[in-house]
Amino acid sequence: MGSVTVYGPPISPAVSRVLACLLEKDVVFNLVNIDMSKAQHKSPDFLKIQPFGQVPAFQDEHTTLFESRAICRYICDKYADRGNRSLLGRRGGGLVERAHVEQWLEAEGQSFNPPSSTLVFQLAFAPQMGLPQDPAAILLNEGKLAKVLDVYERRLQEQVPGRGRVLARRPLPPP
Repeated sequence: MGSVTVYGPPISPAVSRVLACLLEKDVVFNLVNIDMSKAQHKSPDFLKIQPFGQVPAFQDEHTTLFESRAICRYICDKYADRGNRSLLGRRGGGLVERAHVEQWLEAEGQSFNPPSSTLVFQLAFAPQMGLPQDPAAILLNEGKLAKVLDVYERRLQEQVPGRGRVLARRPLPPP
């Protein structure tokens, strides 16, 4: 197998998603940190591998990809016989099992990621960057995230009956 390289800061949720997948699949990789505060993601060299100037970017032998979920699907398919073999559903689980995994991946991308990303920015990064927090955005996205977590909680309780509350949810600090 050739060399796998991930480009981006490990603090990025999208980069972390790819790194977690590689670790689950026991794939050796190189991480090239991209300093976004210095606009390295907008450099001509980086734009050759990620035309939108976002992270992560990924290279595996002669394959270059971007978009973390697409990268993870590629990793799971290419390295199907390594590490966690059921990361995208059990082999032989068939069409329905893969569709169930895909629907929850899509739910994460469409329902969990947007409010959680907004909250991370508002509560963690905005203060570090000296930017004002937006209390309305925080309140709105807390509500959206709470609804998603309630759905996750119900689903997890169905999968693990008799366990009570599966997700421990704490209130977020005030802005």
